[in-house]
Amino acid sequence: MEGINKVYQFLKDAQTYYLATAEGDQPRVRPFGTVLLYNGRIYIQTGKVKDVSKQLAANPNAEVCAFKDGKWLRVAGKLINDDSRDAKAAMLDDYPSLRAMYDPDDDNTQVLYFKDAKATFSSFTEAPETVEF
Repeated sequence: MEGINKVYQFLKDAQTYYLATAEGDQPRVRPFGTVLLYNGRIYIQTGKVKDVSKQLAANPNAEVCAFKDGKWLRVAGKLINDDSRDAKAAMLDDYPSLRAMYDPDDDNTQVLYFKDAKATFSSFTEAPETVEF
């Protein structure tokens, strides 16, 4: 659990990370800012109407990358949809500004968690550190 906490804290402190998905043979990358540690899993949030949601439905393999204080973190794995109201509500409780656009009971709010993930912390001055969860 210590490793996943370290990954979560890095993403939370970085505030912005970049999510890469695939659309056919074309990579797609965009900034994200939502991250939640819930029930021992790292979650992100999006809207089901967005292209990123459709891309992940077609191919759940994804990677995020964040940079902070001269170090970077890459997390690769599958992003798995969780339609539970509790997970959606927990995310929106952590990011109340999103409630203007999302609600745990709407048909658009989507939360996804990393499964079979490998996280690598890197820098130019230290050996890489890997965490799997």
